[in-house]
Amino acid sequence: MDRMHLTLASADAIAALEARRPQLWTNPNRSHDGMPVCSWGERMIGMADVTEAANRFANFRHVLLQLFPELEATGGVIESPLIRASFLQEALGLPPFAGHVFVKADHGLPVAGSIKARGGIHEVLELAEHLAVAHGFASEGDLAGLLDPEARAFLGQYQVSVGSTGNLGLSIGVIASALGFKATVHMSADAKQWKKDRLRKRNVAVVEHEGDYAAAVAAGRRQAECDAKSYFVDDEDSLSLFLGYSAAALGLKSQLHASGVVVDERHPLFVYLPCGVGGAPSGIAFGLAHVFGPHVHCFFAEPVASPCFLLSMLDPSGSNPAVYDIGLDNQTEADGLAVPRASARAVSTMRTALGGVFTVDDERLFQHVHTAAVTESLRIEPSAAAGFDGPRWVTSPGEGTEYLERHGLNQYVANSTHVIWTTGGLFVPDNEYQAFFERGAISKQRLQARAC
Repeated sequence: MDRMHLTLASADAIAALEARRPQLWTNPNRSHDGMPVCSWGERMIGMADVTEAANRFANFRHVLLQLFPELEATGGVIESPLIRASFLQEALGLPPFAGHVFVKADHGLPVAGSIKARGGIHEVLELAEHLAVAHGFASEGDLAGLLDPEARAFLGQYQVSVGSTGNLGLSIGVIASALGFKATVHMSADAKQWKKDRLRKRNVAVVEHEGDYAAAVAAGRRQAECDAKSYFVDDEDSLSLFLGYSAAALGLKSQLHASGVVVDERHPLFVYLPCGVGGAPSGIAFGLAHVFGPHVHCFFAEPVASPCFLLSMLDPSGSNPAVYDIGLDNQTEADGLAVPRASARAVSTMRTALGGVFTVDDERLFQHVHTAAVTESLRIEPSAAAGFDGPRWVTSPGEGTEYLERHGLNQYVANSTHVIWTTGGLFVPDNEYQAFFERGAISKQRLQARAC
């Protein structure tokens, strides 16, 4: 990466990355006016696209209800609860005068069990809709024909593939196979075995590759290019994925309103999102910025071994460097976040919209897994705990309070709402989760012993 034109602040931030030292970086280029005009390649995107994605989910409710009986209680809606987390807030050391903490519990999203259900399911639904309407099996106003055996047999001629560390693969594989597509997930060899096993039980082909997430994506992309009836879901460059995530903003708006939460100039909203390649958190942040304007402040959370999004935000050349370029190894227990290079598209959308990025080490993740369980009975995986330090970073002296001052928020902190977005954990096997929980408990004991 180009270091010659780094500001002093950026150079210090990169030095902290190289040392694997947890830090908060705040974006000096964040717009004070909310979401600026934004493009995805040559296409301009905005609120109309967010609404269209939300409408697609609504139009598919009947189909989803028939395919997934677990959606009966919600009438075919795939959504997670917003939980007021006062016990967690106390455990995180955030005093009441710093605002109120909620958890957006995407770790419990039905069907796919992670935040990836939003983007992954949306893209496959859009593909199925396009094919079915074009070939007379359904219409834009009536998608029930997708459930007919003839439509399923037709979709079965097509293959949907994706490169994934796990959770996106689960979401793509589950919805694609349910609709009748052939499905293939390309995964790095070190991805969690239980995720590979779960996919195979759904009749999804799992292809393992030596190397990291980027290698799996590249292999899947190459294979799809050789087959006219193969469709590759590209986590690094997919507008449909991005907009599927963005629709979550409308659901959060309704939930905050139902909880009596006001978001305006005097009542700021802070949202903390775990970040891997960047598509999911950027899509959600994009939607939130359109819904709440300048009154929402989104922060991404990355492992100290894999801070690819922050690295790209810091690079003035726009070359989108990999974490390997600064001597990091991309080895983290947060497997869903183990990505060496961020999505250039996602970075571009966040250049002037993102509040900042903070990093977290693995032991802290396990501590938060334990804390989430004992305070709010939340069963999450390590990568889903990445955002838990966000409220502390933002409200503590230093970079956080400087950000608040820069945006005129100091006097409104007591009125603020903090939403910690969890991302996965529903389908983690009991023995694996118990190991996470116990490691977190031991890690906290060691930390307490050192403090004494």
